[in-house]
Formats: sequence, structure tokens, C-alpha cells
Amino acid sequence: MPKRLLFVDDEEMLLSGLRRALHGMRDEWEMTFVTNADEALRELDREVYDAVITDMHMPAMDGAELLEEVQKRHQGIVRIVLSGESSKETVLRSIDPTHQFLSKPCDLEELKVRLRLAFSMRDLLVNPTVKTIVTRLRNIPSLPLLYNELTDALQKPGTSLSLLEQIIERDVAMATKVLQLANSAFIGVRGQVSSLLQAVALIGTEAIRTLALSMHVFSRMESDSKAAPYITALWNHSVEVASLARKIATAEGQDRGTIEQSFSAGLLHDVGKAVLLAEMPKVYRQILADPDLKSKTLVALEIEHLGCTHAQIGAYLMSIWGLPAPLVLAVALHHEPRETLTRFSALTAVHCADAIVAEKDSSTFNQDIEMDMAYVERLELSERVQTWRGLFEQPTIQMNGGD
Repeated sequence: MPKRLLFVDDEEMLLSGLRRALHGMRDEWEMTFVTNADEALRELDREVYDAVITDMHMPAMDGAELLEEVQKRHQGIVRIVLSGESSKETVLRSIDPTHQFLSKPCDLEELKVRLRLAFSMRDLLVNPTVKTIVTRLRNIPSLPLLYNELTDALQKPGTSLSLLEQIIERDVAMATKVLQLANSAFIGVRGQVSSLLQAVALIGTEAIRTLALSMHVFSRMESDSKAAPYITALWNHSVEVASLARKIATAEGQDRGTIEQSFSAGLLHDVGKAVLLAEMPKVYRQILADPDLKSKTLVALEIEHLGCTHAQIGAYLMSIWGLPAPLVLAVALHHEPRETLTRFSALTAVHCADAIVAEKDSSTFNQDIEMDMAYVERLELSERVQTWRGLFEQPTIQMNGGD
């Protein structure tokens, strides 16, 4: 069934241009174009729409105010701002009710991909099969206290590394893991790191926060002898992927935000496996022991037995936690990155790092992915793959999940 889109802009010339440019999408989208927020709200009350794409600057009611109303009245609608230059105050006011921001003049290919992605994520979060699996879990992990403390500290201006050190050192397991990571080949530092403060500086604040979150999920299985071999292999694999994803993003000249997102998403990309092992141990171990695993992918068997994948479970959990959309997206689509933006993102780094690490992984549990070369070629990065493989180093320290 075609998706229904509502475009809102007080510039009729721009709307006419969009109508012409998107003419070829009629089989996929049913589109309505209106010139003000009041008309948009009346249209939304009359018909069911999948997305609203609005200009920011409009008389009477601007785009931020419109999306606030849409958020209150029609929560399932994807909300996108399409605008030129906006003041910092206006942008901040529109952050909460807005799912995506796009600049004028709009790249129509990017708009198409963004909408497809937004619909995919929305459909994931209302997927009845995923919801059913989640409701069967005995205990959905909540955000750990340590993660919340770190988040609160990082949100305060002028927070020092020494304050983060004081928070971490109260948790012996976390402090130990931070020092292990700082001294491993994943960070690539020559010499011994014995100071927790130095370790925090080397690893980075965002990575430290994600480390606290991932440890919280993995540690729930440390007393399960049957799950222990899987969780140890999964933890080491996740750290390797996170490290390589960060190296790939750095090598491709990405900004600091994308580099941090690449590490965080790499650390969390298989968190769905950990959750399924902890909460549905018998069923999931049956999947892992299935003789068809030699001829079928783990993802195919998950769909066959559960109706959904570990990537979907992980992304759903992360959405419950309220983690940023780029992280949720990278986790949800790390096996299937094709329907994404035609530029490098954290998902690119995680997908490629996961595939490279899986090639040399000794555990069949982690050998569940191959690099999607069609996707890599579409990004014009196929010549970089060998360089990325060269960035991968086997760790000198194995970071066991239960340490």
C-alpha cells in the first residue's frame, strides 16, 4: 500500500517544484501539498497520513509549532522539517517534535531514502512480532544507574574527566573493564595505561558511557554456565567491531560525532543476541545448535524460529532506552544496509567492521554476516575495503564478559 505524505510550505512555487520532481514516486507515495499549518492540521484530521514534511518558516504557525501539534494529535506520523537557515533558538525548539531535519534546497534522493528509513524504523517499533517477543522476555533490561550518572555528568557544562573517573571508580567491574580496554590493541596505545583518568581520556566519554550500557546487558549472563561461552565470544567480538568501526570512520575523515557513533553502535550492534540468550535461553540455544546453521545464516534461522532478528530486538530495546536515532538505525540495519543514505554513516562503519571481524572470528556464533559489496560500491568505497581490513588487529587482551 502506498505511503501517504503531506507537504507543507507557504511558498507555492516550491510546492509546485516538489510536485513535479516527485511525480515519478506516485506508485510508492500518495502526496498532498498545502500552503499553511492550519490547512495541514485540517487535512490530518480528515485523512490518515504516514509523514508530514514541513517548512520551518511560515506565518501564523511555523513548522516547529505545527509538528508539536502533530506530535500531540497523531503520534504515529513521521515528522520532517525541510528548511533553509534557521536560528539556533528555532532549531532547539523543533528538536523534540522532529524526527529528521533536511536543508533547502532539498536533495530529492536523500528525501526518498530518509523517508524509507523513517518508515522502516517506525514499522519496526510497531512490528507485532517484535513486540510479542519483547513481551515474552522475563526482564527487559533498564538503563543502568552508572549510565544515568555518566549521562547526567556529561550534560553539565564543564564536566571534568576527573569527575567521570570518580563515578567509574565506584564500580570495580566497570573500572577494570575500562583499564582493560585502554591497554588492549583495540585502542592501539604503546605502553601501559595504569591510570583510570588516562584510560577515560584515551577511550573517550561517549565510548565510556556506551561501555557502561553494554556491560549492564552482558553481565546479566555471567552466572549462566551454559551461556558463558557464547557471551565471552560475543563480548570480544563486539569490542573488536566497535574498535574497527571507529578506525574506519576516522580513516574516512568523518566528524567526531560520526566517529563516536560508530564506536557506540559497534559495541551495541549484537546486543539483541545477548538479550535473547539471557531471556530466551532454551529457544535461542536451539537456534544456535540447529544443524541448518551450516547452510543458512543465523538471521534466517532467527526469522524462521522467532519471526524477527537479533538486530530488530536490539534496536527495539535501544529505542525503549531513548538512544539517538543513528545508533538505533545502525543496530537495526547492520545486516541490511542497502536502503540507507548514499553517504558514509555509523551504519557503514559498523556493517563493514562486523563483516571484516567475522571473517577471522573463531566462533561460529559471530560468523553471521558478509559484507554487502553492492552497498559499498554504491558509496564508491569498494577500493577502501582492503585498507579497512588492514586496520583490523587481533586484540592482545581478551575482555571476558564476566570480568
